[in-house]
Amino acid sequence: MARASFKASAPGSLMLLGEHAVLHGQPALVCAVNRRIHVTLAPRNDGAIRITSSLGRYSASIDRIKPSKSFRFVVAAIRRFGRKLTTGFDLRIDSEFSHTIGFGSSAAVTVATLAVLSKWLNGSVSPRKLLLDGVAVIRETQGLGSGADVAASVHGGIVLYSANPIQATKLNASHPLTVIYSGSKMPTVEVVRLVERARKACPELYDAIFTMMGQSSRQAAAAIRRNNWKDVGAIMNLNQLLMAAIGVSNGKLAAIVRLLLRDPAVLGAKISGSGLGDCVIGLGRSRRTKWPFEALPVMISPQGVK
Repeated sequence: MARASFKASAPGSLMLLGEHAVLHGQPALVCAVNRRIHVTLAPRNDGAIRITSSLGRYSASIDRIKPSKSFRFVVAAIRRFGRKLTTGFDLRIDSEFSHTIGFGSSAAVTVATLAVLSKWLNGSVSPRKLLLDGVAVIRETQGLGSGADVAASVHGGIVLYSANPIQATKLNASHPLTVIYSGSKMPTVEVVRLVERARKACPELYDAIFTMMGQSSRQAAAAIRRNNWKDVGAIMNLNQLLMAAIGVSNGKLAAIVRLLLRDPAVLGAKISGSGLGDCVIGLGRSRRTKWPFEALPVMISPQGVK
């Protein structure tokens, strides 16, 4: 008799406000998007672990879970279950977006993997434990990370997030977005290290900028609760200047921001994520149909992990 399989999926995410500042005790705003990563688990009758995805294949055993560069987040998630793994399994990963685009793929695959393993081994999934375990996996694997994208993948919608202590508050709201991919992406860890090196030369100034970013996240969350998206857009415009001030903007990103802001349907625009590449996000659905860069058709998703 064939054993039942287990399935879980988690959405990708975009940072709205608070990048870099969230690593320094300030809150951030992050949202889930309607592009998901799906994980299917089929228990085995032996101790083998087999993983397949568009990134390749991985093989190990439950008593010797070896490291893997391509599947480092998935392997770290599996290791958290330790002795609960009494039999092997096949894991298939399917993604609705490329890992080269900054939609928080590492967080989404981590959350989906933790969720499917928890459902299989424990019979239930606790959102709070999923958040804490997901943040732990990201930090252990990358060496740093706020976990904001994990919060979006767990809860869906727009989330006001603090990294220390870990707190996530979901806001029951949504708004159309325009997301433009710049064509390149620098790894988040590398950008964070560049910012930290620059901060050492002017710590008081950088800390003041991070405080302004944190205040922006709080004020934007309050404006969202009032359904005042015009104020949210103005706050995003201010934060684009703050992102440039800490050195994570460049000519291409600035040009995309200017193009977005020429459209009266876009209330605000800024870099989304660590910067020096990746995406620019506009608050509102642009009327423009042709772009010199890749437009990514995404929406805020109210649904988190499932």
